[in-house]
Amino acid sequence: MTLEDVEQAASRAAPADRGAAMRRAIAAAMSRSKREIPHYYLAETIPLRRAVAWLSRQNEQRPVTGRVLMAAVLLKAVAATLVRTSELNGYFREGGFQPSPAVHIGVAIGLRQGGLVAPAIHDVAGKSLDRVMADLADLVKRARAGSLRSSELSDPTITVTNLGDQGAESVFGVIYPPQVALVGFGRMHERPWVEEGTVAVVPVVTASLAADHRVSDGHRGGLFLATLRDLLQQPESFLE
Repeated sequence: MTLEDVEQAASRAAPADRGAAMRRAIAAAMSRSKREIPHYYLAETIPLRRAVAWLSRQNEQRPVTGRVLMAAVLLKAVAATLVRTSELNGYFREGGFQPSPAVHIGVAIGLRQGGLVAPAIHDVAGKSLDRVMADLADLVKRARAGSLRSSELSDPTITVTNLGDQGAESVFGVIYPPQVALVGFGRMHERPWVEEGTVAVVPVVTASLAADHRVSDGHRGGLFLATLRDLLQQPESFLE
């Protein structure tokens, strides 16, 4: 069962029952995922001082309605990282891994009636930060209005879930088949951090990776998180 199957199962239910129907469909999909996919999990706490400062400078030049959220920066960082670690971007089908030439990130969105969908923002690596922000806002709006396109539910090559606004410091998710990885971000918060021999209070976020051991291993997963961390120390390298 894929994300598209989950949405279709919920849409067939009566409006009053759609939340419960979606929860049952998600339960079936996630149970299958845990049975069939040998998950492994890794996490890295990433300092965001440079990324936050870069974004603040950019937003100073924009009207309030045109400002970019850190969530869009994190999506761009994940996409840039996947370009370098492509074995986490694609599908496990017919007994083997099928890499995707483009990065279509499924964004986990909670629905008002209950349940969760993760429709895709297409070609995140090839889009500007402003375009990703606009696509993200549009996707959230249409997901909650029930007007997603079927391709947006079937196309994700990886999923990103961000539970920072729920107060969670870290999240370890379950992979959506046939994808082979899921990236989680927790709450951005301040923490004492050593930078160049000096202790300072800086914003940090915990990034986690759930990945399919049939396709990658801990070494490659660790490389993904290390690359993600390093890119976020040089935001201009992938955002400008």
